[in-house]
Amino acid sequence: MMYGWYGGGGVWAWVVMGIVMLLFWGGVAAVVVLLVRGSRGGAGHYPPGAPHDDPERILAQRFARGEIDETEYRARLDALRRRP
Repeated sequence: MMYGWYGGGGVWAWVVMGIVMLLFWGGVAAVVVLLVRGSRGGAGHYPPGAPHDDPERILAQRFARGEIDETEYRARLDALRRRP
């Protein structure tokens, strides 16, 4: 006697078991994807120790884009480095 383990559930038992299996493996895949994406960084992530709003970096980017000339760049860089 197997207490209803075989043949007692009908077709719906197989459907429910299939859905649960898909949910389980989908959850495992989602966890793996999140772990891989988190470990390798991605767009918008900055290396450790480099704040995303570093004033000198922003100033250098503006100079590189041509928004400010060299005189203004050097004056602002000196002002940034003099601050307390």
